[in-house]
Amino acid sequence: MQAIKPLTRATRRPGAEADLGGFGGLFDLAGAGFSDPILVAATDGVGTKLKLAIAAGRHTGVGIDLVAMCVNDLVVQGAEPLFFLDYYATSRLEVETARQVVSGIAEGCKLAGCALIGGETAEMPGLYGAGDYDLAGFSVGAAERGRLLDGSTVRAGDVLLGLASDGLHSNGFSLVRKVIERAGLGLSDPAPFAPETSLGEALLTPTRIYVRSCLAAVRAGQVKALAHITGGGFPENIPRVLPDGLGVSLDVESLAPLPPVFAWLKEAGGIAPAEMARTFNCGIGMVAVVAPDQVDACLATLADHGEAARPIGRVVEVAGDAPRVEMAGLDVAWGIR
Repeated sequence: MQAIKPLTRATRRPGAEADLGGFGGLFDLAGAGFSDPILVAATDGVGTKLKLAIAAGRHTGVGIDLVAMCVNDLVVQGAEPLFFLDYYATSRLEVETARQVVSGIAEGCKLAGCALIGGETAEMPGLYGAGDYDLAGFSVGAAERGRLLDGSTVRAGDVLLGLASDGLHSNGFSLVRKVIERAGLGLSDPAPFAPETSLGEALLTPTRIYVRSCLAAVRAGQVKALAHITGGGFPENIPRVLPDGLGVSLDVESLAPLPPVFAWLKEAGGIAPAEMARTFNCGIGMVAVVAPDQVDACLATLADHGEAARPIGRVVEVAGDAPRVEMAGLDVAWGIR
């Protein structure tokens, strides 16, 4: 507790001023400036990326991942993340490891503009092996009533903007670990796709947090819908924000070439392009659905907030059993395996 209190204090924001130590975290919605809010909640984990973090002895990044996987799911609904709580479970508490994890969580909260107001640390010998730990995160955000994004205004002809990812983010790591094993590499070896850094460091690049940039575009009225590209990739995540009867046609040339880490995974693992698109973000961590006359303004807003974004497709009408995400030509764009 004493080791992490300074970290949590650094995440304070309007509405969250209390110290850790009580039985629950407090948040004042009025103090945060909301008058008629709808609360939005999300929970997630980091998955088997933790196995690489533990093996590499690099624990801070997965703390950022934990926050990102939750707050990115809040912002796609137009909600501002307000506060975050974490759950850290291990066999026997190693204070320095836990401090590194929580320092990453605090950094993620600062990037998202939300407060770390509490959490739970559990020691469970016999359930976890020596040195192992698991993480879960819980975040609550809010939007004024009537301002949530629900995709209801999306129409055929709207444009998809793809926001660049920072790497693998936090999905597909069971497959990643298999590819590493197949390639006969260790985490301390130079990364084949980035020889100036170790494989472990490259693969553990934290998930990008899109909160500030996407909230700016949402509040400017430039965005109709947002889709966080996590497990399930393009085919499963984009349709979640579309009305019935609509799908998307992706411009596969705009998705090529694959960023180096994904190109290496595809080649070293012999992974088919369609499977890549279902498992990984393939360089696009967030998709914004924008009216054609808002494309330039939205791209400018995103660029002002540090995002590299580009058009990657359009919304189209679909009927019957037609795929809701059309990716024709992906084999050519990414190479046939």
